[in-house]
Amino acid sequence: MRVVPTTLALLCALALSGCGSSGEDELRQWIANERAQAKPRVTPISEPKPFLPQPYVVEDKMEPFDVLKLTQALRRESSQVASNAALIAPEMARRKEQLEAFPLDSMAMVGSMNKSGKPTALLSVDKLLYQVQLGNYLGQNYGRITAITETSIQLREIVQDATGDWIERMTTLELQEEAKK
Repeated sequence: MRVVPTTLALLCALALSGCGSSGEDELRQWIANERAQAKPRVTPISEPKPFLPQPYVVEDKMEPFDVLKLTQALRRESSQVASNAALIAPEMARRKEQLEAFPLDSMAMVGSMNKSGKPTALLSVDKLLYQVQLGNYLGQNYGRITAITETSIQLREIVQDATGDWIERMTTLELQEEAKK
């Protein structure tokens, strides 16, 4: 029964041999050498160019800060703002209608009829059917219905142009016929 102490001695020897150096010291030495040899390559920043201020010479050029010119520009701008405000002010003061929450391209005219002698159009919006008459508002650009025919709805919209001025434009919503299958 000497097998047990011999096996135990062999296991202890194996465990002690695992505690010896395993090349980790060589790895640490290699990393230290690489760090010492690595030189950072940073290109130096060039010196800033000196600022040379230039005087403003008003020989034959127009003065940009002329009081008369600024006053005229402000008058012109205030008159445009007043005309723009007159166009959009009534629209801002009134209560919005339900169909003004939807863009026109999401609406489809699907029919028309005369209801109590008044032309009425049928609109499909979000899979719901709405009846609209003259004077109702549609779309997100303050579109007011000005005419209803059997095949179209005429709208007067108030939109901003490229310069930011409010202008009126006429838009038509045509009858949408389903493709026959």
